[in-house]
Amino acid sequence: MLELDVHRLRCAYGDGSLTASDVIAAVYDRLEARDGDAVWISVVPRHEALARARELDARSRRDRDALPLFGLPFSVKDCIDVAGMQTTAGCPDFAYTAGTTNLAVARALDAGAILVGKTNLDQFATGLAGVRTPYGVARNPFDADLIPGGSSSGAAVSVASGQVAFAFGTDTGGSGRVPAGFNNIVGLKPTLGLLSRTGMTGACRSLETVSIFARTAASALMVLDVCTARDPDDAYGRSPPESATPEFRHGMPFTFAVPSQSQLQFFANGDAEALFDDARRTLKHMGGMEVSVDYAPFLAVNDLLFNGPWVAERLVSIGSFIRERPHSVHPVTREVILGAEKYTAADFARAMYRLKEFQVRIAEVFDAIDVMVVPTAGTVYRISEVETDPITLNANLGYYTNFVNFLDLAAVAVPNGFLPGGLPMGITIIGPAFSDAYLAGLAGAFHDRRGVPRGAAALAGSAGFEPSTSRR
Repeated sequence: MLELDVHRLRCAYGDGSLTASDVIAAVYDRLEARDGDAVWISVVPRHEALARARELDARSRRDRDALPLFGLPFSVKDCIDVAGMQTTAGCPDFAYTAGTTNLAVARALDAGAILVGKTNLDQFATGLAGVRTPYGVARNPFDADLIPGGSSSGAAVSVASGQVAFAFGTDTGGSGRVPAGFNNIVGLKPTLGLLSRTGMTGACRSLETVSIFARTAASALMVLDVCTARDPDDAYGRSPPESATPEFRHGMPFTFAVPSQSQLQFFANGDAEALFDDARRTLKHMGGMEVSVDYAPFLAVNDLLFNGPWVAERLVSIGSFIRERPHSVHPVTREVILGAEKYTAADFARAMYRLKEFQVRIAEVFDAIDVMVVPTAGTVYRISEVETDPITLNANLGYYTNFVNFLDLAAVAVPNGFLPGGLPMGITIIGPAFSDAYLAGLAGAFHDRRGVPRGAAALAGSAGFEPSTSRR
């Protein structure tokens, strides 16, 4: 069975046991077999993808070796532009044909990657559950009744289910992390500004970033390194400083913070709590020293994303379309975005002052630690539960995520293990801006130490994996 792991594919291409044409043919066979799983909004025609693969295969060995992403199939969340393809942002009536390609995607293509298609999402990238879409809910490969996580639902499932080797999502308040946790893969939320924010339908331009899904942290970091570039058209873009945090090395001591015990929240899911306790023990065995921090300032920052004036950024991006075509928009999405109309300029000024105060306080926390570690999500819900109470349960999913972009932090969501019923859960390792390489190294070491199977391969291979030491 072909495993679309970046490292394995690169090795197979290197020794000649696989060609890009072999891989793309297998990928499209899988897509046809999984037709109806609501992962894709649009797919590059098979003959076009195969023509791209054959063109790459025909290059000299030297030219192929010079392409770091040679032959790697990938997907793009359908709020990110690819020239000549439609961008829907999860709303058919909003669709337009893109004239340019987002710079991060363009750099992946230039590095030899092969685009398979555009993936499903919470409409206008507004939500963390993955159910606010007219294209159907992307099927969680572990349980079709469970939410896949959002808003980058299709992107995450495309990696977890073995349809691509990596995927581009986006992340404003957790959309590149929560789906990783529910699909047993890695989600890298880069430092803001490393990946271009032009060539996409914006949610909150000052806070959002393109994110990366892969089976391993090393693979996600490799894609980030290839696709990082200062975009002159992105006013929020920036380049990493020469003094960026060095990479994590096995055996390095580190200090990790967790919210105080009374502030940890698992929404009555005791198994998820036990699994997070296991993660903390693993980190200590790796040389980590745990400290407890007051999570109240982080929760206060969380609240600003949808209960503060920053939701007005979504109104700036797509408010006119919603007013003109209200029935074209998912009712919950419409309610959330139009709710920004109640805020005034004075409200925004007050909120900015409040945010700055929290930023100063929380920067002091990070001065005393290397990373913060939280559950990627406190629990997982069924689709029916979220449809019954969409606002509250979506907010619960953001309990450990919404503050990250506000505070200019980087983060890597990584698999942690499985609940007794076989459902995956993850942790997220968070650090200061430009600590991306360090976080990915630590996340990779943790992933290896936990021994968690990758993606939906866990369905066939996790029988011997103990979900929690508390259950032994």
